[in-house]
Amino acid sequence: MEPDKKSNGAFVGLIIIIIILVVGGIYMWQANQKAIEEKKIQAENVTEEDASDLDNLDAELEATDTSTGVDVDSVQ
Repeated sequence: MEPDKKSNGAFVGLIIIIIILVVGGIYMWQANQKAIEEKKIQAENVTEEDASDLDNLDAELEATDTSTGVDVDSVQ
């Protein structure tokens, strides 16, 4: 009978999977950091004209009559 040889195949496979997971996690983290930075840059680029346009739209929305003349509780 042959003596049992110890195989490291499962251990090597486990190490490869862990390395892939770590690399994927780092990639996702970096992508998330870039997205957060882009959002900050976009938020900083609001000009006075943009702010006044938004204020005008808000004023128009408040002035719009949205009354339908129907009691919501009576509709079934």
